[in-house]
Amino acid sequence: MLSFESDYTTGAHPRVLERLIETNGEAVPGYGEDKYTESAYRKIREACKLPNAQVRFITGGTQTNRIVISTMLKPYEGVIAAHTGHISCHEAGAIESSGHKVLQIAGKDGKLCAGDVDKYISEFYADGTREHMVFPGMVYISHPTEYGTLYTLDELKALSEVCRKYSIPLFLDGARLGYGLMSKDTDVTLPDIARLCDVFYIGGTKVGALCGEAIVFTKNNMPEHFIPLIKQQGALLAKGRVLGVQFDALFTDGLYFEIGKHAIELAEMLREVFLSKGYKMFIDSPTNQLFPILENEKMKGLAEKVRFSVWEKADEDHTVVRFATGWSTSREDIEALAQFL
Repeated sequence: MLSFESDYTTGAHPRVLERLIETNGEAVPGYGEDKYTESAYRKIREACKLPNAQVRFITGGTQTNRIVISTMLKPYEGVIAAHTGHISCHEAGAIESSGHKVLQIAGKDGKLCAGDVDKYISEFYADGTREHMVFPGMVYISHPTEYGTLYTLDELKALSEVCRKYSIPLFLDGARLGYGLMSKDTDVTLPDIARLCDVFYIGGTKVGALCGEAIVFTKNNMPEHFIPLIKQQGALLAKGRVLGVQFDALFTDGLYFEIGKHAIELAEMLREVFLSKGYKMFIDSPTNQLFPILENEKMKGLAEKVRFSVWEKADEDHTVVRFATGWSTSREDIEALAQFL
């Protein structure tokens, strides 16, 4: 069966697996204190053009979001996010279970507007009863968003300025960052993100790794005693080498960006197939996630041959679905799908 269900349904890119196999028999220190992890840290700093960045690895995105948010916020603070944000919708209350509320703002095409964030925070501080409310202590964004859309450089600058105005951190969820960076429609680079955000992460799980996300603290602002804080939440991997080796491979010879470029090129092919067959797109996504609208009966028939994600109801007779490309997507996959459509 063809699968376009997500970008993490296959294993790891062969070059990542090769490095895991090549280093498998070597005994190295645990908990990320090995030479491969240090090498990966160095290569990520170089890619970010931020020699003093503090980098740490976590196995998955939900853990990463929960740990970053819970360790950087004060007990009485919450995190501002778009109503469609991953922490708002698809993390089973992971943030709230840490004692911090997600403060939702209506987004547009999955994105937060700096003006809306500024208005929300200014109205909070103008409220005479604010001492009885959850303080806005962080702004969370996804790039790409949950709808595959991207922030422009000007939009990121505006959000960063709002966060500076209120002295709160800007946190960018980069679970699919590789696809955003390689989109032909973006004017945002990795160094731009490192400059404008206080903390972000480079997603590996959805961009060619078996698992793993790289948290980057950009302002010498990693929470004190971050390792025990990670361990308290059950997220400190004893075999830290597993993450270090993978990210060392991803950031060797531009593999991370090569994977992103491949998925973008295949997504463009996939978009042309849908459009040529008369299908409409729910949103204009410039990344590896596409959101065609399918007639319900067609969707049911297609699901017998192809795996994809059901996203949301369009109307009584149509449904928005998601097709995603990744490192393992091939031209042959798309040609086969075209026959089913």
